[in-house]
Amino acid sequence: MTDFATRRTIMVDTQVRPSDVTKFTIIEAMLSVPREEFVPAERREAAYVGEHVELGAGRVVLDPRVLAKMLDALDVQPEEFVLDVGAGLGYAAAVLARMSEAVIALEEVEDLADEAEATLARIGADNAIVVKGALAAGSAKHAPFDVILIEGAVEHLPDAFAAQLKEGGRIACLFAEGANGVVRIGYKIDGVLNWRHSFNAGAPVLPGFERHRAFTL
Repeated sequence: MTDFATRRTIMVDTQVRPSDVTKFTIIEAMLSVPREEFVPAERREAAYVGEHVELGAGRVVLDPRVLAKMLDALDVQPEEFVLDVGAGLGYAAAVLARMSEAVIALEEVEDLADEAEATLARIGADNAIVVKGALAAGSAKHAPFDVILIEGAVEHLPDAFAAQLKEGGRIACLFAEGANGVVRIGYKIDGVLNWRHSFNAGAPVLPGFERHRAFTL
């Protein structure tokens, strides 16, 4: 029988901590949440490998290092309300649920959303609520948010996200730039997002976040 608890500890000790992620809340959450429950059944053996886990349709469970560094840069606090965009099967939402007051896990693929909801309930993440809807629209019904995490690359960030962020709130975005990408943290100051470079990473571009390209003959 696979010892996933040991693999979880190894993941944190060899992937997360060496990436200069030392916040106790992140370490505790990633040690506690069973990542193997949040990947497709046929990929469970790959749950703790240091790379994205494919969900199909260009979607992934983010590499543990990438997620941990994004959470570290966001500095999520226990009293904060979080929007997790592109929640997939719910892993990041489960991690965020241990770090924050509550999480809205937004997912537009119905099968992924249904499975995420079931798994989050099964592990007792009662403060993570799965919402079905277009990723690029955010969740105006539940806004404003203290923190927004976008789980995939973006070429274009819809205006909805700045509008749904509280003044002083933070958003983590992985901007696709050529073959690579860069994670930036946006801080809402006087109603405007001010971006700061965080680290380099790559991921598939999420649906609805593609750059609008002019049509030419």
